[in-house]
Amino acid sequence: MPHDLKHLGGRKALMAPLSPTPCAEISDDELVSISVRDLNRQLKMRGLTRDQIVRMKQRRRTLKNRGYAASCRIKRIEQKDELETEKSQEWHDMELMQEDNNRIREEIEALRSKYDALKRFAMLKSIPLPPELDVMP
Repeated sequence: MPHDLKHLGGRKALMAPLSPTPCAEISDDELVSISVRDLNRQLKMRGLTRDQIVRMKQRRRTLKNRGYAASCRIKRIEQKDELETEKSQEWHDMELMQEDNNRIREEIEALRSKYDALKRFAMLKSIPLPPELDVMP
């Protein structure tokens, strides 16, 4: 993978190389995806110095950590969006319940007024009421 960023028009690449690789044949993507066993085998076969091997392993670790950090960021943003959507839905549901509750209260109050009016009418006309209707306040 070429390490100069001129071909990008001065923009930073998403994952710019950390430093020139001691082993140009191994790209950052390959370095992250290759197994440790295969990486050790390849580094040993290429005859790299101990210092170069340590730098390649550090580079691999840094690249992997960047990937983990990016996936955690994405997951956190997605969870935040989901929670905000859920919160909005809960507020909407709560408003609907409050409206429904107010409507039911008004219905109850209207029925109570009608009941009281009928009770007064019955008293005025001396109409006896069943005992169970006397219980209601």
